[in-house]
Amino acid sequence: MQWENIKHYKSSSFQRLVGVQSATFQAMVNEVKKKIEKQPKKKKGGRPFRFGVEDQVLMTLMYWREYRTMFHIGVDYGISESAVCRTINRIENILSKSKKFQLPGKKELSKAKWSYEVYVVDATESPIERPKKNNTGITQAKRNSIL
Repeated sequence: MQWENIKHYKSSSFQRLVGVQSATFQAMVNEVKKKIEKQPKKKKGGRPFRFGVEDQVLMTLMYWREYRTMFHIGVDYGISESAVCRTINRIENILSKSKKFQLPGKKELSKAKWSYEVYVVDATESPIERPKKNNTGITQAKRNSIL
């Protein structure tokens, strides 16, 4: 699933496939692009990323949503497992530092006026009475001689 294949999907199909709305996806992409532009250029750098920012964010969302292994994502994109790991870690760090895509903490949730109902179900195991297996009901013939 690469960006070129799914960018023309309707918003409902896009959300079902990727896990976020297309507007949220674009906000993530814009945040990553801003962060990459702010980083100073390195004199000694490695090979540039093979895929665009959209595909990198898509890899990260695929990893989060589908719980796919990095090996499987790498096979889909034609890159190594370590390259997928580096990409996901890089995108995760950028998105977590932006603080636009974080969920509220415990204090914020406890301040909310939500009411919760809790149902407790007793699902303990109980033993079932079954007949005991013993040899009293079976009559065995004695062997007098062995041929």
